[in-house]
Amino acid sequence: MDIYSWNVNGIRSAAKKGFGDWFFKTKPDLLCIQETRAEVNQVPEELQAPEGYFSYWNACKKKKGYSGVAVFSQIEPDAVEYGFGVDEFDEEGRVIQLVFPDWVLNSIYFPNGGQGEDRIDYKLRFYDAFLDNSLGWLKRGKHVITVGDYNTCHTEMDIARPKENENISGFLPVERAWIDKYIAAGFVDSFRHLHPNLTNAYSWWSNRMMARARNVGWRIDYAFVDAGIIGNVIDSRIHPDVQGSDHCPISLEVELPFPPVALKKE
Repeated sequence: MDIYSWNVNGIRSAAKKGFGDWFFKTKPDLLCIQETRAEVNQVPEELQAPEGYFSYWNACKKKKGYSGVAVFSQIEPDAVEYGFGVDEFDEEGRVIQLVFPDWVLNSIYFPNGGQGEDRIDYKLRFYDAFLDNSLGWLKRGKHVITVGDYNTCHTEMDIARPKENENISGFLPVERAWIDKYIAAGFVDSFRHLHPNLTNAYSWWSNRMMARARNVGWRIDYAFVDAGIIGNVIDSRIHPDVQGSDHCPISLEVELPFPPVALKKE
């Protein structure tokens, strides 16, 4: 099963840059997109509910043209959740969860902390609400796969200019420490698991100073899985040659069925 994820930086803009052609050619089993920045009725009709896919959209409720996520799935889920049940986080339209019999797929556009201390605090509390939610699914016997734009580089290997960005949100020690906490809680960065020493592998580039052409980037888009299914991961890739956004797609290939969830003893 192939799961793709892509921060499209505005679905209407991406559609004009070949998003639909790429999507219909690639035909992933599941496609998660972030930063849609549109209501579904503003999206080109062929992308609102593509043939062969169940489609789910979650737009920001407090500010039009901001954030937003969507998921296209060839597999019909048992249920769909549009947040964690916490109003201050759910109102920004950052989460879609597809619930299947033995696993949950999260498509999440995690907050950016670059607008000051209040926003960094919001981002960290969002992270914690997400982690609590993920651990809750595991306790209910469902594995968890989370793809999306995490808006944080974890290590110096994940950013082209670590020293220059050590005081910039997205690479702050407190943000990176949360990724450590996430991993310690039992979740695995599938790409780094398969490519532990690979450098110069990024998923986002600034639009300034020809950053993408020079590959001066950040790896902030991830496919995390809980440790119980890391053995089912066949491949985890970044696709830097795909244009249409300041991010590129990432993909995760997993083998079904998943083993039963083995809960940790408390």
